[in-house]
Amino acid sequence: MHFPILSILILLPFFGVLVLSIIRGQDEIVSRNAKNVALLITTINFILSLYLLYQFEYHYTGMQFEEIYPWISAFEANIHFGIDGLSVYFIVLTNLLMPICILASWTQIKNRIRPYLMCFLFLQSMLLGTFCSLNLILFYICFEATLIPMFFIIGIWGGEDRIYASFKLFLYTLFGSIFMLLAILKVFIETGETNFLLLQNYDWHLHLDRILFLGFFIAFAIKIPMWPVHTWLPIAHTQAPTAGSVILAGVLLKLGAYGMIRICLPLFPNASIYFSEYIIILSVIAILYMSVVALAQTDMKKLIAYSSVAHMGFVTLGIFSFTPQGLSGAVVQMLSHGIISAGLFLCIGVLYDRFHTREIKDYGGLFQSMPRFSILFLTLLLGSAGLPGTFGFLGEITVIIGTFRRFPNIAFLSAMGMILSAAYGLWLYRRLCLGPESEAVKKIPSSGIDVTKNERFNLSILVIISLYFGVYAQPLFGIINPFVKKIEGIFKPRFVKQFEGDDDILIISKQKDVKSVINNS
Repeated sequence: MHFPILSILILLPFFGVLVLSIIRGQDEIVSRNAKNVALLITTINFILSLYLLYQFEYHYTGMQFEEIYPWISAFEANIHFGIDGLSVYFIVLTNLLMPICILASWTQIKNRIRPYLMCFLFLQSMLLGTFCSLNLILFYICFEATLIPMFFIIGIWGGEDRIYASFKLFLYTLFGSIFMLLAILKVFIETGETNFLLLQNYDWHLHLDRILFLGFFIAFAIKIPMWPVHTWLPIAHTQAPTAGSVILAGVLLKLGAYGMIRICLPLFPNASIYFSEYIIILSVIAILYMSVVALAQTDMKKLIAYSSVAHMGFVTLGIFSFTPQGLSGAVVQMLSHGIISAGLFLCIGVLYDRFHTREIKDYGGLFQSMPRFSILFLTLLLGSAGLPGTFGFLGEITVIIGTFRRFPNIAFLSAMGMILSAAYGLWLYRRLCLGPESEAVKKIPSSGIDVTKNERFNLSILVIISLYFGVYAQPLFGIINPFVKKIEGIFKPRFVKQFEGDDDILIISKQKDVKSVINNS
């Protein structure tokens, strides 16, 4: 296909930034036109991404829609775009959530609406660039550039502690990215190449392999974020505007896990196996500990933020279980969390717009005055808790099944996280929606405080997607499985062979990994 659809998807939001920058007129007219332009561009991008999905060859394991343009001759680097079964759904997810963010901000953001929308369009362009990049340098630039608009979205339009939250976000992620930059430079010095596809065949020295893996892994672990480098996330979510929290939880957190699957696994498979046990332990701690912390929260947004860390623990657990079910489940869990967490943050934004408080103790009896909202909210909470028949159940149960094949005890502990998720989700719902009406709810007339058409539209879309893929998941696995088989082909030989120095030694059992055999040797 010669139509440069990936370039158009990436550049169209950037073109929208330029259009918004030249709009002139009175403030009210500028704001209205800026909203219309941003909504139009994000909607067009979403339609194009659906066309991309329609044209995607489900059973092809290689890259599709590839585009190559000359770029930096000193690094022998080209602008190289391409997608496969891993990245195509994240492109659709990004382009789905962006118009929802624009609609969610339609009446909520009152000041500086044009620069606010410019930040979101620029963020969309960089997110799509990250998912489409097949060059390490280009990937790094897009990966880091997402930090800039998010810094301003929180720092300008956030809550009272927005400056502290935005700088903490910036410093944490920048710290991790320094290690990734050094690793990229070392990769180029060692190989003279920065293309993902060519680097997959490079035979790294054992110790260099591990060092480079850690350089990338630290950056991605902070971005997810994994325990114990997660502390920037709750404050960022708490202070971010509603749309900022939606895109932060829905897509930005997925960049870290996407980088692990796209870079760490295929480029450094031996190091991935070596560190897998430690990463699995950290993942289980995140699932259990963050669920308990979420249960103790008094702020709604913080509760959902900590639950996000717990749910992303399932993602890293599935990635480093090195089973087809585990990796497939990790990708599905990323997608389901992107839909469900975005919906939950939208629900919290609906409540905050009406009652101007996020304290759980201030609510009660919302079902009497907001029945439509309460039904939508309950559906999303049940999806977050992993109720069978919802999108959330699909990813988590697949990860647990995949993990059980190699680590039965770990799988049992991670399954406890689903129970804890149901505990804090149902506890939150009982406090907010059931029981007698609180004083704050009584002060506002019940007529007209239920969800508006705009809010109902946004939440209904996410609820329908959650229920649809919870019942019929074949379209997801049909695209993801060919990519998973390709990754399995990289790792399967390494579970029947051990390495020591530069020599291949003894054939070993599939139940042992490279690290344990080398240590025993």
